[in-house]
Amino acid sequence: MTWHVLGAGSLGCLWASRLQLAGHQVRLILRPSRLAQFSSAGSNILFTDLQQQQHRLALHAETACAGLPIQRLVLACKAYSAAEAITGIRHRLRPGSQIILLQNGIGCQQQVHELLPNHPVLVASTTEGAWLKEAFHCIHAGQGQTLLGRLRGQEPVPAWLGQLDRSGISCQWHPHIDSVLWRKLAINCLINPSTVIHGCRNGGLLQHLPLLQQLSAELEQLLLAAGHADAAANLFSAARHVITGTATNTSSMLQDVQHGRRTEISYITGFALQQSIALGTPHQQLLAVHQALQSRLAQLGLPTD
Repeated sequence: MTWHVLGAGSLGCLWASRLQLAGHQVRLILRPSRLAQFSSAGSNILFTDLQQQQHRLALHAETACAGLPIQRLVLACKAYSAAEAITGIRHRLRPGSQIILLQNGIGCQQQVHELLPNHPVLVASTTEGAWLKEAFHCIHAGQGQTLLGRLRGQEPVPAWLGQLDRSGISCQWHPHIDSVLWRKLAINCLINPSTVIHGCRNGGLLQHLPLLQQLSAELEQLLLAAGHADAAANLFSAARHVITGTATNTSSMLQDVQHGRRTEISYITGFALQQSIALGTPHQQLLAVHQALQSRLAQLGLPTD
């Protein structure tokens, strides 16, 4: 069965490259302008793996409007584009078509689920590291773990899960993926915005640990109020471990800012702040971080939502 990958950012190219290298049929789905750019570059993805070996992979690419019916779709666009992307491609889905979401933050998953109430919508949370050196040139920066599950309802473990493992995508089924998403949301709130505010790589946040600890305390209370006690456990220690382990990495939000792209602020600090207010949990530090991030984005002429 063909894997359709919508989006050619770092994760989209990472998944497409490894699936193609493993011998699976892969089709990229791109916006018309990106398709023209891809075609002019020879319809290739350059993929540099963890052993620093470079692979030139020829892939078929198409727009959402044209192409064969889709049975398995990896949605690898930004969170703010997810609902629009699904709206533009759902005419190609068939009964039983499976959608795998790779977005950061929380909120877009629910939007997609509402648009596709009769399709299995699977959600992935990954610690994989990847970045684009230039368009369609993907650098695999670090091996990670991908947890996959269904946000609502019951879904048996997909038979194709082994295909991902054999393709180098270390993937594990998780029956409570919502708690995984909330914990990742909290860690993203602790790391991503602060790297933009301070203009530093992840390791630079070690100079700001007292403020991060205050923010962590608020986020723990949010997670508890939202019913995710497991996600709240040892949150600050987990975030500090991530900061230390990825000290030389540039966060995805800072990468977006450096390239003049819109960030996923609404699905990270925006969502967390909205939920904190709704649940009545302390959010003074979270509000301060969210507003400081908005101010920094405005200074750079980038969208603040």
